[in-house]
Amino acid sequence: MTTALAPFIARALSQGNVSHRQETKIRVKKGTSLNLKAILFDLHDTLAYLENPLNSEEVSDFLIGLGCEVYPQSWDATYHYTGMVDYPKHGYSNRRAFLKQILRRLEVEVDSDTLDKLVQLYDHRNRYSLFSDATTALIKAKQLGLKTAIVTTIPDFVFSSAITPIRNCFDVVMTGRRARCEKSNPSMHKQTLNELKVTPEQAVMIGDELLVDIKIPKRLGMHTILLDRLNEFKKKPHQADRRAKTLIEAMTIVEEWCKRRKRN
Repeated sequence: MTTALAPFIARALSQGNVSHRQETKIRVKKGTSLNLKAILFDLHDTLAYLENPLNSEEVSDFLIGLGCEVYPQSWDATYHYTGMVDYPKHGYSNRRAFLKQILRRLEVEVDSDTLDKLVQLYDHRNRYSLFSDATTALIKAKQLGLKTAIVTTIPDFVFSSAITPIRNCFDVVMTGRRARCEKSNPSMHKQTLNELKVTPEQAVMIGDELLVDIKIPKRLGMHTILLDRLNEFKKKPHQADRRAKTLIEAMTIVEEWCKRRKRN
């Protein structure tokens, strides 16, 4: 635990929680000695959530009401493409620039006032909040002496204010802009590991998406914990080492693995 984090951890503890290649066949077997040094966390629906996100029909109705013909499926597809392809390449620094690129791809011209209103709508509705167990999980990770990172394609301007209470707990915050790729590209995980100065075998990935949080990290040789908050999986997928319903449960698993290392 770094000296700089000690005051934060002490304060948080006193306050409580804040609201298709062949896979590498690596499994955490009982009794296996582990040398864990880092945890990589997914962001969306792992550390933070959108309580009432704006949907494409609402955006379409809003823009049509302002005289711009933009329809839901077109908006959905272009928003996704901009987030997964354009943002990693060009790295828009704010929501205004991001939404302007979507409209540019749709070949829809809007005046500055209309764009500002669209930005305000997204700022109001698409605001991330931390899950109540996020702070406790990060504190536990630091108490265990582990490095920590966020791994997400999501632009940092979307979630930066939400993670402010725990930002100092992260050694690396890897976004699509920083990695210059989206999360299904293994390069994002590899770059995160390189910046943390750990090997895949020394890292655990915790997240809720089977492809980007479990399968890809596992192919790289990382340990994985599937976060299943909504109990969507009746049993643990074989690609994941463990399954947890909360970050607290996930960190209990990590702590068990760390104790196993000490015993061995």
